[in-house]
Amino acid sequence: MFARALLLSFALYAVGPAAHAAEVEGVRLDDRIYIAQGVPELVLNGAGVRRKLIVVKVYVAALYLTRKMTASDAVLSDPGAKRIALHILQEEITAEQFISALNDGLAANNQPPELAPLETRIRDLAAMMRQVDHINQGGAVLLDYLPGIGTRVTVNGVTRITIPGADFNRALLRIWLGGTPVDGRLKRALLGNEPDA
Repeated sequence: MFARALLLSFALYAVGPAAHAAEVEGVRLDDRIYIAQGVPELVLNGAGVRRKLIVVKVYVAALYLTRKMTASDAVLSDPGAKRIALHILQEEITAEQFISALNDGLAANNQPPELAPLETRIRDLAAMMRQVDHINQGGAVLLDYLPGIGTRVTVNGVTRITIPGADFNRALLRIWLGGTPVDGRLKRALLGNEPDA
């Protein structure tokens, strides 16, 4: 009986650390996650650091998908659930900084005819961020795509808004995975093509 209990405790200990697949800049990232009831389990596809001016570390980004993918086109065309998680490393990100970066990233990676039907939804996201006002170091923004529902935005554990449309989610994802990504090294890391260091 004692031997069985001892073996069980060793087995549980062995499984425990495997729950976290990676640690980037002190942020522990789960290997597998559930984002909603009835939505398949998501796996960590890749993670890395968003850097500004090379040395400023803004946030750790992690991409979760229903299965591993190494090509941005495959991710963008996949109709399944997804998560982009942004874990803040800077002392603070203000709403205006977030909105400015969002607008720049969208404009750099989407054509005006693609953005035109999204204008109201982009404004809704910006208005929500202004209500939040700022996110401190250690905070997190989760962008969860739920098929048939839309992009659920959670800030520091509180669901703030759900924005409908697969088109909106694709436009958002292009900020990190598009032809002119916010950070090329981060794009490669999210796609599992290069470890971030």
